[in-house]
Amino acid sequence: MPASITCTSLSFTWPDGTPVFEGLDAAFGPGRTGLIGVNGSGKSTLLKLIAGELRSADGAVRVAGEVGYLPQNVTLDTALRVDDALGIAAQRAALHAIEAGDVAEAHFETVGDDWDVEKRALATLGELGLGHIGLDRTIGEVSGGESVLLRLAALLLGRPDVLLLDEPTNNLDLYARRRLYTAVEDWPGLMVVVSHDRELLELVGQIADLRSGEVTWYGGNYSAYEEALTIEQEAAERMVRVAESDLRKQKRELADAQVKLARRKRYGQKMWDSKREPKIVMGARKRAAQESAGKHRIMHEEKLAGAKERLDEAVEAVRDDDEIRVDLPHTAVPPGRTVLTLRGLELAYGARVEGHFELRGPERVALIGRNGAGKTTLLRTIAGELPPVSGEATAQVPLRFLPQRLDVLDGELSVAENVARFAPGATNNRIRARLARFLFRGARADQKALTLSGGERFRAALAALMLAEPAPQLLMLDEPTNNLDIASVRRLTTALESYEGALIVASHDLPFLESVGITRWLLLEEGELRETAPDAVG
Repeated sequence: MPASITCTSLSFTWPDGTPVFEGLDAAFGPGRTGLIGVNGSGKSTLLKLIAGELRSADGAVRVAGEVGYLPQNVTLDTALRVDDALGIAAQRAALHAIEAGDVAEAHFETVGDDWDVEKRALATLGELGLGHIGLDRTIGEVSGGESVLLRLAALLLGRPDVLLLDEPTNNLDLYARRRLYTAVEDWPGLMVVVSHDRELLELVGQIADLRSGEVTWYGGNYSAYEEALTIEQEAAERMVRVAESDLRKQKRELADAQVKLARRKRYGQKMWDSKREPKIVMGARKRAAQESAGKHRIMHEEKLAGAKERLDEAVEAVRDDDEIRVDLPHTAVPPGRTVLTLRGLELAYGARVEGHFELRGPERVALIGRNGAGKTTLLRTIAGELPPVSGEATAQVPLRFLPQRLDVLDGELSVAENVARFAPGATNNRIRARLARFLFRGARADQKALTLSGGERFRAALAALMLAEPAPQLLMLDEPTNNLDIASVRRLTTALESYEGALIVASHDLPFLESVGITRWLLLEEGELRETAPDAVG
């Protein structure tokens, strides 16, 4: 029986009463499916329900085949050995005991038919770029990105029929992502992957778009989905224009009908007053006129109500693609002006910047390199959060730094109050008017930061920094697209397009870097910062 996932009338509500799904139906068959949707739409919740990590309030999830699940946040015991993390520690121990001459039956039962498990484990590690990690090492000796790949290696070794991946490229550097892409391409069974990574979504065979508690299916990869969605949205916008035109027509016809009926009523009253016809005849005419007027009015009102309903349906089909608007003239940096200077810089954890480095004018710099190369350390040193071991980093313009953790926000304060911390001289009205540009309008600006979704939290943090006083003329972002859905990444791209200051972005997301108009690529590798070309990246 081929692997499959069937969700029937699935309902799920969080303990605080927040509904996620109500009567969701979805079915996944063999092949690779990209599950997409805005932050908070329930993608991760759906994967957890399929994996059995959560239980639904109603409905059912049926899975044909064994399930392997890679959660978004992988946490492994740092004292755990690598072979334990891979789930092969007992088999290895039994194999080594047999090789040493111990022929106890229990060892053979433990090994089963998997005599090459150690060889397969080393081969899988090698395919994922982890060949340098020995099976006897502990998890505490590997990086966060390597932990994700180790968890994936464990799943691949287990050979499940169904593989669920939740944002697997988060925290992976460019090199590790390439390994993951290859593993995804080679996967022979059923796979459902939640991701905002464009390159990863180009490898799937279909897209499942989770929106407003329903799944809409699109054949092909993400590029095919975008093309189909564009056609769909253009048609939806045409339907809105047609419905608006029909509504205006029905309003005009109703108004015209009311004018005609009023004229007839005045004429009938005039005939009644002048008593030109017998009373019984005029009474009959009056009743007939009233009935006709009532039917006419009801007909036009029904047409108008139908037109309004069609307009509502047409508007609902058009997606809300609000964009962040950033037109802050004080962020502009004139060409040629020195923005940042680094001299003989040695960083806290061993990386260094030889000689003299300068950033001039509104340059857009991509800072790339493997995990652990020192990118975050360099940004924190420039921001003044870490002192250099030697040398100096001098910013000649106001700068702001947005770290991966988004810890610039105070969770107990509202969005508006957080922005006010960075712009103490701004009035409440001014702050709210500016926040509206970041899609925090009305009561949304009064939400506590700790209640925000990942995408909202990022938007609030970005707003706090970009609306700060003095306005930042150098903006530094550390892995800004991690945990952002595709709509939020698009909004960030739009915001950065209109930002007129200098920009440094540390990221492994090449499509995003290319979309924000990077003018200079810097590679931090083996403790040295050097210029590189975009085609040499990855």
